[in-house]
Amino acid sequence: MPLAAMTMIGAGAGILADEGLPSGAAGPATVSLLMAAAALSAVALSKQVADRRVVAPALVGVGLCGAGLDWWSDGGFVVGYVALVGLALRVPRRTALVAAIPAVGAIAVAEAHDSAAPASAVMSVLVGFGFLFITSAFAAVSVEARRHAEELLAREAALRAQEAATVEAREHAAALAERSKLARELHDVLAYSLASLAAQLESARLMAINTQAGAELVEQIRSAHRLTRIGMQNARRALQMLREEETPGPSGLPSLVSQSAAASGIPISFRVEGTPQPLAHDAALTVYRTVQEALTNVAKHAGRGAHAVVQLTWSQANVEVAISDRGGDRAGAGLPASGFGLTAMAERAVLLGGQIDLWHTEHGFTVRLRLPVQADAEECSDVAR
Repeated sequence: MPLAAMTMIGAGAGILADEGLPSGAAGPATVSLLMAAAALSAVALSKQVADRRVVAPALVGVGLCGAGLDWWSDGGFVVGYVALVGLALRVPRRTALVAAIPAVGAIAVAEAHDSAAPASAVMSVLVGFGFLFITSAFAAVSVEARRHAEELLAREAALRAQEAATVEAREHAAALAERSKLARELHDVLAYSLASLAAQLESARLMAINTQAGAELVEQIRSAHRLTRIGMQNARRALQMLREEETPGPSGLPSLVSQSAAASGIPISFRVEGTPQPLAHDAALTVYRTVQEALTNVAKHAGRGAHAVVQLTWSQANVEVAISDRGGDRAGAGLPASGFGLTAMAERAVLLGGQIDLWHTEHGFTVRLRLPVQADAEECSDVAR
C-alpha cells in the first residue's frame, strides 16, 4: 500500500511536471482521472478490504484510469502498472488474467494512438505488462508459500506442545497410580502390623496389672502402647500425603497437635504469634516434621503429668516454632531412642538456612526451629492459619 501510494503520487507529479496540465477539457479530465485512480487504489490495496468482488473491479478501474491518462500524456502506463501488480498480488491468477485484459487493452490502444509504429507499441505494452504480471505473480506465490510455511510451523509447534502436555499428563497419571498402589500396600502392611502390636501391648499391660507386676513395667508397656498409637497416626498422615500428593506444613499443625494430644494423653497447647507468611515446600515440610518428631519425643520421654506447648512465631524474615514440655516425671526417659529424628531435622534446617536448638530446662525439654522466609511465589505452598 505505501509503495502503491508513492507510485501514484510519482506518476501524477511526473505527468504534470513534464507536460503541465493539458488545456481545455483535458485538464480537468486529467486531474479527475488521477484522483479517481488514487481513490480506487486506496480501496483495492487496503488490508481492510478483502472481498475480491470489490478488489478486482477497483483495480480494473485503476487500469482504465491509467489508459485515459495515457491518451493525453505519456505517463499513464505507470498507473496501469499499479493496477496490474495489484491484480497479480491480490486476486487469483485466472481471475487476474481476465480482469487485466480491459486495462492492458485500453493502455495498448492509447499507446498505439500516438505511436508512429502502432504494432510495435502494442507489442511493447504486451511484453512489458506480461513480464510485470509474471514477476508479480511469482512474488504472490512466494508470499503465499511463506505464509503457508508459517502456518504449518505454528500448527506443528501447537501439536508438539499438545503432545508434550499429553505425555506429561500420562506420566503424572501413571505416577499417581503408582503412588496410590504403594500407599495401599503400605496401608495394608502398617495397618495390620501396628494394630496387632497395639492390641498385644494392651493385653500385655492388662496381664501385667493382673499379675501384680512392677509399676515400672506397667508404665513402660503403657508408654509403648501410646507410642504405637502415635505411630499409627503418623503412618496414616504419611499415607494420606502419598495419596493426595500434598505437602504438610504450618497450616496442618493444629490438627497434628490435637491428634497427638488425643493419642498420647498429654495436654498440648498450640499458640500462634505474628502474621503468617508463605513458605516454600521444603521449609513448610520441615516445620511440620520438626513438630511431629518433637511431640513424638514428648510422648515417649516426658512421662506422667507432662504437658506441652507448641509456639509458632512469624516475622517478616523468619518463622520460628518451639516445642516445650514440662511437669512430667520422666518415667519414659529410659526408653530407647534412635537419635536420628531431630538430627535429620537439624541437617535439613541447615540446608534451608536455618537451625534447630535443643536444650534441657529445669522442668522439661525444648526444641526450637528457626527458618528464614525466602520462598518464591511459585514455590509457596503453605501459610499457617
